[in-house]
Amino acid sequence: MGKKQLISAMVFDFDGTLAELTIDFALMKRKVSALAQGVLDEEDLVCPPEVPALEWLDQVALELRDEDPDLALELTSRGRLVITAMEMDAARQGRLFPSTREMLVDLSARGLGLAVVTRNCTAAVRAVFPDLLDFCPVFLAREDVPRVKPHPDHLLAAVARLGADPARTLMVGDHPMDIQTARNAGTLAAGVASGNVDLEALSLAAPDFLARDCPGLVAQLLAAGLLPGSAP
Repeated sequence: MGKKQLISAMVFDFDGTLAELTIDFALMKRKVSALAQGVLDEEDLVCPPEVPALEWLDQVALELRDEDPDLALELTSRGRLVITAMEMDAARQGRLFPSTREMLVDLSARGLGLAVVTRNCTAAVRAVFPDLLDFCPVFLAREDVPRVKPHPDHLLAAVARLGADPARTLMVGDHPMDIQTARNAGTLAAGVASGNVDLEALSLAAPDFLARDCPGLVAQLLAAGLLPGSAP
């Protein structure tokens, strides 16, 4: 991207990017696996470490659907309740990073389109950031889209609502999945090490930009002249 090609929109992940990460995803996988074992009476049914609990649950239910659609529906419903309960428990312990609101106000004043896309549920996010829509006009949680990130449709739906150009949109997240989402959608990608993934691990995903946190990323973009209002 040339120096004169300014970034016009920024789409943020939520947990670990704008707010403190408190969800124990390993525990979530164990709970979902235990539920599936009980519902299906299969002791060796375990969510693999590399597969998110949500996708694994959907995959197991899909394989079961032709054989027993009612049981598949029960598994999906009960599994999503387990996931949502954990998200809400984590939200009660969560908090926004102190710089989040100020950063979003500054970016909005510069004329950037702003959005949040998250695999989390709306209720959990709003418990942590109840006035989110006052700072960020586009918010797409898990239940707002048919396919969540890393599927590109999640990010592209936000880009479309902003009326932005994907090539001039920056996806910002604290996990390699966010960087992969950006690649899948044809946007720019930024990794921030404010969650559970360190700078070295994020760098292996080859983001376009890498910083310790969102304020550091914004400072980096301003120094490079890539945001509206940057010093010449």
